[in-house]
Amino acid sequence: MTEQPMVGQSKREGRSFAWWFRATALALGVVAAVGFVLAIYDAEPILKNRVIETLSARFHGPVQLAEFHVSLRNGFQVRGAGLRIFGPGDPNPRESGVQPLIAIAQFRFVADLLNLLHTPMRVRRVYLEGLELNVPPKEERHGSFKGGKITIYVDEFICDRARLLINTLRSGKLPIDVEIDQLQMKDIGPGQPLRFNATLVNPKPVGAIQSTGLFGPWNADNPRSSPVEGKYSFTNADLSTIKGIGGILSSTGDYAGTLGNIVVDGSTETPDFRVSISGHPVPLRTDFHAIVDGTSGDTYLAPVKAQIFHSSLVAKGSVVRVKNPNGHRVVLDVDVGPARVDDLLKLGLRTDPPVMTGATELRTKFDLAPGQAEFTARLRLEGTFHISGAHFTNEKVQSKVDALSLRSRGQPKEAKDDIPEDVLSEMNGIFKLSNGLLSFPKLHYEVPGTKVDLKGKYSLDGNEFDFHGKARLEAKLSHMVKGWKSVLLKPVDPFFSKHGAGTEVPVKITGTKSAPHFGLDFGHKEKTEQK
Repeated sequence: MTEQPMVGQSKREGRSFAWWFRATALALGVVAAVGFVLAIYDAEPILKNRVIETLSARFHGPVQLAEFHVSLRNGFQVRGAGLRIFGPGDPNPRESGVQPLIAIAQFRFVADLLNLLHTPMRVRRVYLEGLELNVPPKEERHGSFKGGKITIYVDEFICDRARLLINTLRSGKLPIDVEIDQLQMKDIGPGQPLRFNATLVNPKPVGAIQSTGLFGPWNADNPRSSPVEGKYSFTNADLSTIKGIGGILSSTGDYAGTLGNIVVDGSTETPDFRVSISGHPVPLRTDFHAIVDGTSGDTYLAPVKAQIFHSSLVAKGSVVRVKNPNGHRVVLDVDVGPARVDDLLKLGLRTDPPVMTGATELRTKFDLAPGQAEFTARLRLEGTFHISGAHFTNEKVQSKVDALSLRSRGQPKEAKDDIPEDVLSEMNGIFKLSNGLLSFPKLHYEVPGTKVDLKGKYSLDGNEFDFHGKARLEAKLSHMVKGWKSVLLKPVDPFFSKHGAGTEVPVKITGTKSAPHFGLDFGHKEKTEQK
């Protein structure tokens, strides 16, 4: 009987203790929540200051950050916008109005609140949007900047929509402007290179370049001297986006050096390369060694080795960015050989089959101006060539050559059924190409028994021949025919003989590829003498 009140009292005390525990826990929870809210409130300016201090110390320049927010949505979220990082020579960017070295439209990352208690704090991954890297001319950057210390380390950056601008002060030169579709950077730390994986947008020819490598450490005093190295691959690039040529190009290679002086070694494969004037697809392979000068935006090729069918060439020169007209000017010294003339004619001329076959060697200055005009209208060539063992693919032309060789040696055919030997031609000369018209200030042509020196022009579409010159033949005129024609020509032999032997006459080649005309050119000789 006496124990019952004690049991009731114990229950009341237990209920009181439980209520007290719940109230205490609730109060502690409220205090913790308020403390957490206050911690977040304090975290925002703390983190913002750390971001600015770290970037200022990393790039040795002032930093501007327009927006910075911290929230608990889906974790401890940090977001910012309008981030601008300037170089050491820009102590007052608001007053000077200079472009920042780095501009970021937006960024975000997830942070651990406990990280605020550590210095430096570590962030696993930062997401960037609208990154712009603006490398200035080295002449513009000077001075120094005293920043703080690095208080945040980031393991990885992932960026969408980036842009790299390498500027120049040189008159008439455009800056290098590279669009980067995706960029991933990791292993980031002070005084060491970062690893990157990037997808670059190539404007012409249109295509995506995949590249992986190392960049840095960043040289804040001279960004152009920052080291870079890596590998690239460029696939399914449509050359038809460059007016005047076509084909699908693939390229792979390695590069190393500094941002202002990158050495590139690579190769290209274009199984269906073509020039618009001909339209004939030819397999083109190149191996190249190039130096990219970030100071001027120029590329120096030393050399490019190319293979077209059975023909090879070596080119050295430059690809220079110019303003007027906007684009790239290509200037090369080209040595062709050993090569086949039919390979080169198939690439450059619309005639099919090529007008002749044979071995060739060629040297030329190649100058391709930028612009919207057709490829052949922008191309300038000037050089020398030699063709040996040439055979004309047009039967009418070759039969005339065969007959000429026989007659010039005093062996005229007597009947239409006589089949002359199939003779081969030798050619050499000086040529110039401008506005789609190939001119020859000097052209020497030779077959057994005949030597011809000509001057003239030939259109790349094959629709115009216009050559004039002199032909020297071993035989006299009277020996080139038989019968009564030979007797009639004997009195005029002295008028066309040179030093009493052989024959020298003015000749011309006119017409078109389908209807060439060969003949004597006394009228042109008279006009020449009158001038």
